[in-house]
Amino acid sequence: MRTAFTEAFGVEHPVVQGGMQWVGTAPLAGAVSAAGGLGLVTALTQPTPEALVREIGRTRDLTDKPFGVNLTILPTIKPVPYDEYRHAIVDAGVTIVETAGANPAPHMEFFREHGVRVIHKCTSVRHAVKAQSVGVDAISIDGFECAGHPGEDDVPGLILIAAARRHVTIPMVASGGFADGRGLVAALALGADGINMGTRFMCTAEAPIHHSVKERIVASDERDTELIFRPLRNTSRVSSNAVSRETVELLASGKAFEDVRHLVDGQRGRSVYESGDVEAGVWSVGQVQGLIHDIPTAGELVERIMAEAHALITGRLATMLEPVGA
Repeated sequence: MRTAFTEAFGVEHPVVQGGMQWVGTAPLAGAVSAAGGLGLVTALTQPTPEALVREIGRTRDLTDKPFGVNLTILPTIKPVPYDEYRHAIVDAGVTIVETAGANPAPHMEFFREHGVRVIHKCTSVRHAVKAQSVGVDAISIDGFECAGHPGEDDVPGLILIAAARRHVTIPMVASGGFADGRGLVAALALGADGINMGTRFMCTAEAPIHHSVKERIVASDERDTELIFRPLRNTSRVSSNAVSRETVELLASGKAFEDVRHLVDGQRGRSVYESGDVEAGVWSVGQVQGLIHDIPTAGELVERIMAEAHALITGRLATMLEPVGA
């Protein structure tokens, strides 16, 4: 399947693995890229730029196909040495970067000088237009269904993708709510050139998280998420558990961030992935978990998605074009 995205980024299939904190490591990114998609190593999952270089090397040992690095730009309690991470990416020979969070403009001159193609993930049309204007090579447009930060506009993908296509002229992939070939075909129909999946790739054999977390995703449905930090206008979609529900209740009652800091601590959330105790902290997951029913390898998943998409396009949808009575 050839799209503007596959052509621009040199991949076989228009399927991107989301750059997820604690999850986007070499085994997963390498498996996705080896299967013909675009795998992403998450830069800030690695504790130092030097560690990122080693993780990139591990990924390169797993595949000779294109892969990239996610660099999320968000306010943090401990300042991130972004300049060092940028240099690590370039020095390691990576030529594809996904940026997310804040405006990518401060990073664009450096990446452009070193021949790095940039995909910017955003949650609104206005941010997509701004990213396009500063010279990114592709947009990942993230609907309200997504895991993590869906923005504050609450626009679901069915509307957001089509709305963004009216203004975005560069390649665009759709994020939030995608799990199978049906979603890929729908995204293409709405104007996207591919899909970006996070939660679905969490539920694969190579994802570096405890099997109990994957089983929790399979057992959950589309209602089993919480939107935390809404009163703070820093909304994040996470799994519904005792910790996330308490966080929502405290903030809704007028409590401040300091009153929930102990609940939402990042290391506490990381421990969920390591221990498998899905009640130990807050952890990101999207509404798409209602469409996830198994734990395949990343390669099997990509192959299945493409087969489903081809079957839909050449089968059921094609027959709808036949004259009545033909």
